[in-house]
Amino acid sequence: MTSSNTTPSRSSLDGLKVAILATDGFEQAELLSPREALQLAGARVDVISDKTDTIQGFDHVDKCETVKVDKTFEQALASEYDAVVLPGGVVNGDAIRLLPRAQAFVQAANAERKPLAVICHGGWLLISARIVEGRTFTSWPSLQDDFQNAGAKWVDREVVEDGNLISSRKPDDLPAFNQALIAALGKVAPRSAV
Repeated sequence: MTSSNTTPSRSSLDGLKVAILATDGFEQAELLSPREALQLAGARVDVISDKTDTIQGFDHVDKCETVKVDKTFEQALASEYDAVVLPGGVVNGDAIRLLPRAQAFVQAANAERKPLAVICHGGWLLISARIVEGRTFTSWPSLQDDFQNAGAKWVDREVVEDGNLISSRKPDDLPAFNQALIAALGKVAPRSAV
């Protein structure tokens, strides 16, 4: 007796929605790579920002392409999404952590135990939102003290999973980061099915 309801995870992310939170100065690969991987797996992905049109990507310190913003923080609710991705980039990470609506968005997603996937300097938002205490993370090495001072355990690994939280260090870790995110989402029922 075989039923599709008995499989532990889904082979497709059809019906799932993912929010990528970013602003100007995001590390381009850390936004584009997860977005592409999620879309190829069938998820709908929205870029959410404090900007209304486009945001500027960087490759470390060099300007790259811009990315279209799908919704602003005023238009989007965490309850509309099944997971949240936080790309890095020093400028992006430092700016977005100061936005009360961005903090509230990740707090709401975390309260519902939705997958929160963060890479590089994206972890600053989780620190400012005060949701890292007692949890284990990795990040760009310069954030180690920030995580530890906020009560988190920091480790130097390609990808770290702690409950609903997924973290990675840098663009080189993107294959493992994307795989962990897609695997976590494969266990999530679409909101319409709940």
